Amino acid sequence: MKKPLKRKKTCRALVFVACLVLGLYGSLAPASAQLVKSVDAVGITVSDIDRAVEFFSKVLSFEKVSEVEVAGSEYERLQGVFGARMRIARMRLGEEFIDLTEYLTPRGRPIPVDSRSNDQWFQHIAIVVSDMDKAYQQLRAHKVQHTSTGPQRIPDWNKAAAGIKAFYFKDPDGHNLELIYFPSGKGNPKWQQANGSLFMGIDHTAIAVSDTARSLDFYRDVLGMKLAGESENYGTEQEHLNHVFGSRVRISGLKAPSGFGIEFLDYLTPRDGRPMPHDTRANDLWHWQTAIRVGRADAAADKLKSARVRFVSPGVTTIPHRALGTAKGFIVRDPDGHGLQLIER
Repeated sequence: MKKPLKRKKTCRALVFVACLVLGLYGSLAPASAQLVKSVDAVGITVSDIDRAVEFFSKVLSFEKVSEVEVAGSEYERLQGVFGARMRIARMRLGEEFIDLTEYLTPRGRPIPVDSRSNDQWFQHIAIVVSDMDKAYQQLRAHKVQHTSTGPQRIPDWNKAAAGIKAFYFKDPDGHNLELIYFPSGKGNPKWQQANGSLFMGIDHTAIAVSDTARSLDFYRDVLGMKLAGESENYGTEQEHLNHVFGSRVRISGLKAPSGFGIEFLDYLTPRDGRPMPHDTRANDLWHWQTAIRVGRADAAADKLKSARVRFVSPGVTTIPHRALGTAKGFIVRDPDGHGLQLIER
């Protein structure tokens, strides 16, 4: 009886070694299929689209690509807002896009004036600059509202982010935005090629999350995005960047095969950030929706329903107006209530 037992142990050892070589041990189950093809754009609900377009174009060098006005039952179902009539302007900076949406009817609620960066409705886009000092002076010249006390440099002890400079500020509606500067060796290599541009493009959109593990379950395991990097930021620079005293933030960056990234901001301290209001609607000004391209919208909707994801749209909607290049789509909310619009082109 001893010899078969020895052979059995030997076989187990060989399987273990093989799994280590292949990088499979502990994850022998097949990986989740990649649902996301690209992170295409970020949508922001604004109160006055003309003012918003002027701000993004004159202050931050975005270019308006298109503008449409839409209404009808398809858009009501898509956005989950009865009687919706919207003006939508698509803006481009470098290779990235944002969509500004004003609800002519019905009007939504403003962003709470006491919002902080650790509240769960917090979201921003990180606008890459080639020179932080010049970009900051551009914002000062236009009297832009600060969130940060001023541009902050991530200290050298933080190996993952050392030398990166960042600054938080607000648009006319109070949406948080970020300027970010990447020194040599940090970030996407394309950010080292300014080609004379001060404002270069969008690196990522960041969202406040209450539980990194739970958010990874959704973005990585359900949607199929890849975890690209992690860091833990704290200290006076972080406190003055996000204007939250005592902040210690676990940061996780996720990537799709193309498009910009999605970054989690999990405030380990302080833990007093408020949850997303459960009655949030797409016409409320704190609503953002990240546009994620999938292969087939119907198949994506079936998968998300099986995962018990909360839907804003009652189902997949065919979009009659093709100005923004979307054939079908639907909106869901992530575990913390952030809006995602899954689109088929």
